[in-house]
Amino acid sequence: MTAPLYRLPPMDVLRGFVAVARRMSITVAAEDLHLTQSAVSRQIQTLEARLGCKLLVREYRGVRLTEEGRRLFQSVDPMMRELQELVETLGGGEQRKPVTITASMGVVGLWLLPRLGDFITRHPEVDVRVAANNRVVDLDTEGVDLAIRYCARSAAPEGAIKLFGDEIIVVGHPDWRNDALNQPEVFARQVLLEFDDPDHPWLQWSSHLGSTGLNHLRPARLVRFNQYDQLIQAAVNGQGLALGRRALVADLIREGRLQVFDFGVGTWSGPPAQKYAHWLIQASASPSASVRALAEWLVSQAALSHE
Repeated sequence: MTAPLYRLPPMDVLRGFVAVARRMSITVAAEDLHLTQSAVSRQIQTLEARLGCKLLVREYRGVRLTEEGRRLFQSVDPMMRELQELVETLGGGEQRKPVTITASMGVVGLWLLPRLGDFITRHPEVDVRVAANNRVVDLDTEGVDLAIRYCARSAAPEGAIKLFGDEIIVVGHPDWRNDALNQPEVFARQVLLEFDDPDHPWLQWSSHLGSTGLNHLRPARLVRFNQYDQLIQAAVNGQGLALGRRALVADLIREGRLQVFDFGVGTWSGPPAQKYAHWLIQASASPSASVRALAEWLVSQAALSHE
């Protein structure tokens, strides 16, 4: 027998539960809802008390749905999504739904943002939302239309489009001295800018030098950055030498803000075991016209990057 309407939980607590279940995190859900963590926690507690069962189990790095929570989420989430879509269309369609694209902070800062003005000029009818994030997001649950992901071909989903590969070059300020870096006494005077990310060892100097047989050399100093675009900005400012990803620094080289240095250490294309690349991924197999327009523009811009 169907429960009467007055017995249904309030919309705000259901919305809070769905937000947490989508993200598997009270912290991130609170950001989505523009609420405090404690407010979202109280919503979950209210819903659990109303239903008389536990819906979430709090763990060290997030939450886990109980069986009851899983059943409730599977039922409520589709209805909540339908309601979200309906709300977007009400009011005569005055509000346009933006096309959301996500990419790492480095790709957004160095490659996407410098070009985005061209797309906006060409497609004034399309609103764009850029979500810079170094974690791999779930396109479906987080409402993302397009993603640029850096991975091996085997990890890219079916239908992914290769934008560009990952050739590693040595770059620095144009005023930097082009000495023979493979000479120990010269190398010992250098300041090297390091990408401090254990998940990308091929973007670190030790791997690059090891691949060219120069891992015995020791620089004067190693300055580490946890964001790749910040590392490149430091190189632009003349603070040291960096391992540049050619596709991402090509504009800076053309503008004369960076220079490629041939120190006898050569170039290196990707990690030693697998060839990585930047892939364009679409959330839907049947995207809207706006999403297709942005996707096609991204592919065209990637082609121009190779010229």
